[in-house]
Amino acid sequence: MPTAARPQLEPGRVYRTRDLAPWARNAPRLAKRLEREGVLVRLRNGLFLHPRAGRFGPVPPSDGQLLRRFLDDSPFVVTGPERWNALGLGTTAAFVYPLVYNRKRSGMFAFAGRVFDLRKVTFPEHPPKEWYVVDLFENAERAGASRADLERALATALQRRAFDPRRLRRMAEEFGRKRTQAHVERAMTAPAA
Repeated sequence: MPTAARPQLEPGRVYRTRDLAPWARNAPRLAKRLEREGVLVRLRNGLFLHPRAGRFGPVPPSDGQLLRRFLDDSPFVVTGPERWNALGLGTTAAFVYPLVYNRKRSGMFAFAGRVFDLRKVTFPEHPPKEWYVVDLFENAERAGASRADLERALATALQRRAFDPRRLRRMAEEFGRKRTQAHVERAMTAPAA
């Protein structure tokens, strides 16, 4: 049986309580002790950070590292205005909280001074830009965009070959609702301007 030893922790890494099991019979007790000693910082129940020192104090973990550990290495994708605005379809939305699609949890979660809006939905493992187009149509209200305006902008973008039409159709069929599929299909069949 392992005994409560001084674990070799990597600075800047996020740990789950169970990650401390190799160094103690009672991992939660070890986590509390290391937290009292300032070795670990509690981010959320069962989630800790071994802070890395920077020039101006402790460096927070990256969003990706937080989400990977919180979601237990389950796949996820960060979407929202940053991705949608980059599509060139005329949106200029901004969110306070990153929108994170995953396969485990839904709800608003706060840790390390950050709040994330998690949604348990299906998504491709490595989403192409055409998937983000479908996602934008699905979230047009949140992006402050009119679907009719998005459809016109998409038709123009398709004419200048900004997106792969076959992949766009496949993404719409697989991940879009009927309304989104109809908008995408109309944009694809719009006459050239």
